[in-house]
Amino acid sequence: MQDNIKDKVVVITGASSGLGEAAARHLAALGARLVLGARRVDRLEKLAGEINAGGEAVVATDVTRLEEVQRLVERAIKLYGRVDVLLNNAGLMPSSMLEKLHVDEWDRMIDVNIKGVLHGIAAVLPHMVRQKSGHIINVSSVAGHKVGAGGAVYAATKHAVRALSEGLRQEVKPHNIRTTIVSPGAVATELTQTITDPDIAAGMKAVYERAISADSFARVVAFAISQPEDIDINEVLFRPTSQLY
Repeated sequence: MQDNIKDKVVVITGASSGLGEAAARHLAALGARLVLGARRVDRLEKLAGEINAGGEAVVATDVTRLEEVQRLVERAIKLYGRVDVLLNNAGLMPSSMLEKLHVDEWDRMIDVNIKGVLHGIAAVLPHMVRQKSGHIINVSSVAGHKVGAGGAVYAATKHAVRALSEGLRQEVKPHNIRTTIVSPGAVATELTQTITDPDIAAGMKAVYERAISADSFARVVAFAISQPEDIDINEVLFRPTSQLY
């Protein structure tokens, strides 16, 4: 696995915690060159120091702002001259029943979970087209396959990620670019902490009691990246063995 990951330039959004942090640590151990983006720069700097990524590999990034995602990608180009992998990871899940009318939270999910992914694609695609190579990994969810009460908007955003990713897959074939959707189930991260509705939070806490480590996600990402260049792992859906939903 290491041979096809070593020295690859990997840009990760939402890298300050959870899935993004776990992926960064795992890929760094396999020899990847990382450029890390998130809003919490203090956490990014700590992470970069621990994995020897270097201070220049840290970029304050709010994925709802295209110019900030472009700056993240441009940092990778400046440091390494290319981008081999974009891990579009940033996301949030403030789920609630629709009747609660938490419109501000709906808007935030749309901005981060859908527009953030599009901003990542927009920032990296011109470089990958020019390179005639690259790999875009978009993070969806089990909720991108199934809808549950209280999670309609979140599920809608994750269904959108899968639709965008499939359209992207078809469009980038002439440019030798690979695409992967990773759809995790209950994985132990800070994601559930974004839920403000107490009833939904309680139900989600029960689901996440059997959550598996974020290292599971990191291994899935590494598996997709490590494949020979003529193999395109288009989607991985995984859950804890005990998870019913």
